[in-house]
Amino acid sequence: MTESKRNAGSGGGGIRMLNILDRPLATKGRGGGGSEVSLSAFSFLFSEMVQYYQNRVLSIADLERKLEEAGYGVGHRVLELLAFREKQYRREIKLIGVLQFVSSTVWKALFNKVADSLERSTENEDEYMIHEREPITNVFVSAPADISQLNCAAYIAGIISGVLNGASYPAGVTAHHVAIGDGQREKTVFLIKFRQDVLRREAALSG
Repeated sequence: MTESKRNAGSGGGGIRMLNILDRPLATKGRGGGGSEVSLSAFSFLFSEMVQYYQNRVLSIADLERKLEEAGYGVGHRVLELLAFREKQYRREIKLIGVLQFVSSTVWKALFNKVADSLERSTENEDEYMIHEREPITNVFVSAPADISQLNCAAYIAGIISGVLNGASYPAGVTAHHVAIGDGQREKTVFLIKFRQDVLRREAALSG
């Protein structure tokens, strides 16, 4: 779909064709806020995807792997949109910079909020963690007893991995349930484990 736009620089006589894909992703609604996808629509489509994969795997690990793979491609496209269309990404040369980009800019673009927290592991220098109290993928999920350990936020883990790999910071990302006590719902921690060549590059830049 295209629309014509008169080129004022040519005396008002020129017409340039605008593709719908050239329009900004974030548009202002009537209330001045950005456009949003209906939560009920997302929940329905996501649950259908989970059921589709569930019927084609033999274990929870396989199901989470399928969700990660589905999210990975989304992560690549989110990075492209933010970098080339929305102009919200500049090439990060420091590891902490790209992690802050993920936990703030990417999180806002996808979930309209920043991540709850970003932490570095005290045990392994190649590991970082993003904490999220209620991932949108888990809000309306009611897993049967036989797969109660399933964490559908594996889909978001795949998105994170796609963004990081697309930004030349290859890493494995997994989603984990973490109990927070007081009878509250478990939160999710996204464990990010970078490849050793990323750490060597980081050390060279710091030195």
